Amino acid sequence: MSIKIAPSILSANFATLGEEIRAIDKAGADYIHIDVMDGHFVPNLTIGAGVVKALRPHSDKIFDVHLMIEPCDPYLEDFAEAGADIITIHPEAGSHYHRSLQSIKAMGKKAGLALNPATSVDVLDHVMDHLDLILVMTVNPGFGGQSFIPLMDKITKIRDMIDQTGREIDLEVDGGITPETASKVINAGANVLVAGTSTFKGGASMYANNIKALRGA
Repeated sequence: MSIKIAPSILSANFATLGEEIRAIDKAGADYIHIDVMDGHFVPNLTIGAGVVKALRPHSDKIFDVHLMIEPCDPYLEDFAEAGADIITIHPEAGSHYHRSLQSIKAMGKKAGLALNPATSVDVLDHVMDHLDLILVMTVNPGFGGQSFIPLMDKITKIRDMIDQTGREIDLEVDGGITPETASKVINAGANVLVAGTSTFKGGASMYANNIKALRGA
């Protein structure tokens, strides 16, 4: 199974985001993970669709946009038009997440569903056909740099659900990912690793080595 690395720009230098995007692209990132927080659904504020649009010319890599906003539906089109390739939502962020996923697909984008640590895998029932990515949060969302919550049984169960569909659905894990924890989630079935602190530590000269260490896990 090919492992993809998705550096989270939440840990980047926001004063030079364009340069940071170019640096992680050059360093070997597969996806660019963009965390969008509203200060309501999660206790932090980050960026909006305008910033995503401004960053789009800096990389041809997949923009993996994780919406931690409630409600999400009014903003789906904005992020699609801004250049998101994958739009991931939370089932708790709208009354009808089945409809939200349909809307993302209708815009020609890949659709993802994010599961917080306490969110049951049951939310995946009846929407697997609409999913291109499932994101397992191994921290409670809202801040970078948190400690890893071991949810390997949950990851393994979702991998089994994906395999039963016969479809190619990314299984992404986000939260406290280091070379040490990466090996655990990969063994459990993850194929996409979101890493902020582990990718951006040490400055641009270290990004390639940091990504290599994660991929080698």
